[in-house]
Amino acid sequence: MGRRCCWIGWLAICYYALHSSHISAHDRIAGRPHATRSEVIARQGMAATSHPLATQVAIDILRRGGSAVDAAIAANATLSVVEPMMCGPGGDLFAILWDAKSKQLYGLNASGRSPYDLTLDHFAAQQLKAIPTRGPLSVSVPGCVDGWFELHGRFGNLPMEQILQPAITYARDGFPVSEQVAFDWEVASRSFRENDASFRAVFTIEGRTPVKGEVVRNLPMAQTLEQLAHDGRDAFYRGPIAQALVSFMQSRGGFFSLRDLADHRSQWVEPVSTNYRGYDVWEIPPNGQGISVLQMLNILEAYDLRRYGFGSKEHVHYFVEAKKLAYEDRAKFYADQDFNRLPVEALISKPYAEQRRKLISDANAALRYEPGDPVLQQGETTYLTVADKDGNMISLIQSTFNGFGSGLVPETLGFALQNRGSQFSLQPDHFNVYAPHKRPFHTIIPAFITKDGQPFMSFGVMGGAMQPQGHVQIIMNIVDFDMNLQEAGDAPRINHEGSSSFTTTMTDGGTVYVESGIPYETVRELMKMGHKVGFSLNSYGGYQAIRLDPKQGVYFGASESRKDGQAAGY
Repeated sequence: MGRRCCWIGWLAICYYALHSSHISAHDRIAGRPHATRSEVIARQGMAATSHPLATQVAIDILRRGGSAVDAAIAANATLSVVEPMMCGPGGDLFAILWDAKSKQLYGLNASGRSPYDLTLDHFAAQQLKAIPTRGPLSVSVPGCVDGWFELHGRFGNLPMEQILQPAITYARDGFPVSEQVAFDWEVASRSFRENDASFRAVFTIEGRTPVKGEVVRNLPMAQTLEQLAHDGRDAFYRGPIAQALVSFMQSRGGFFSLRDLADHRSQWVEPVSTNYRGYDVWEIPPNGQGISVLQMLNILEAYDLRRYGFGSKEHVHYFVEAKKLAYEDRAKFYADQDFNRLPVEALISKPYAEQRRKLISDANAALRYEPGDPVLQQGETTYLTVADKDGNMISLIQSTFNGFGSGLVPETLGFALQNRGSQFSLQPDHFNVYAPHKRPFHTIIPAFITKDGQPFMSFGVMGGAMQPQGHVQIIMNIVDFDMNLQEAGDAPRINHEGSSSFTTTMTDGGTVYVESGIPYETVRELMKMGHKVGFSLNSYGGYQAIRLDPKQGVYFGASESRKDGQAAGY
């Protein structure tokens, strides 16, 4: 059956690419023909999110004198209401921000840890080879709310009551469901809506999911946000919300205790970087997967991608092989640094990239690579970015992981709990092996680019393992292929999927999924090189970005055409 599906998929992509790769549904008067629209350009402030209502909330907060951080929190809270399958207080958060006053980048890791009372022995006693993707064993402490308050305490202007009010209003009075959200809501809820009464009570209308244009309310979520607005982060980690979370999880066979929540703290971290053709690209260090972006860029830097051209066989081949190499290291090394000595500096170094690059064949796809051996030196989503009138910029990503996370929804609180704990390994000798009070490997990654020590671009790409691949493709599109911010996001994407994870390694070369704008000639040549090429639905990520032009003093904004997103400025 798998071979048949792959063959059918291949016939589909051949037909689609052959008949549509040079056909556009519109005629662009300016810019590249593949772009869906122009960049948004403004002087005072800019916001780009995956939902127009959240973008407008962010702009309104900026107009009221809020900082970029204030507007980002307001937008994230609003997305928690209008995109509840993607994000919310039950998930984690990461951010990179540029502070114009100190002229520095700051990183925040607001990911939660595993329960103290859940041990590796419990999984062994249950004869589990992997942590279940859904359910109580997959839940780690939600870090999002603490992340909001950490960011606000350091870089906020407006009171939290004012920042959270738009989200409270949408949750209490209702919001119309947009087209992509309706689709994602229906798909993500299939596993839960028939079998879980709490989920049905919060996220369905008489057992069905809402349709496009239908007005939806979430009164428990409104009450949760009101408590946070009035009583602060302690309401979530020490007060009534914490007590409700623990009671709910214990009723579902979970291991949360009040100590797990009370001990949670976000961590300010130093972003790490590499220079790619004069641009410094910044990511958050592990437990996330951001450094795989830097590894891939270091490998690709030796290839003259500009000469080969966008969509060429060389462009796709070298990108895919660099991804394979980086992801084998990702599967082995990326984990909570509080529990391991990780070779981060070695992994993102130029000499290590040179060593790994030698494994790439110019003519053939590799079926597998082994993880490298760097020398040790003495880890579903919504992404948004905001910039304010003072030059502050924030790149923020927040998620409950899979759609509706663990599927567990405390009915009195109105949000789903994440399933990040499912990303731990159960192999005792693995860097990412499960342990109490440990942060799991994480997929969500914000990104930032500086040039000559000044902010250049804040951006991110949603989509699990697609995220680092998306980051690298956006950077190539801008730096190597001279695209503007919107063109870089609208350009056809590549998504290589293989079996390498923390439990298995890639043995068959994986599959290169390409969007229809990649030329058929390229697809044909890739197959000759030994790549398996396929066509996929909804696996190419979602993008937002803001770029600063310091000479003109203006911001450029772009948002994902594959989502319901919007960039707006004033």
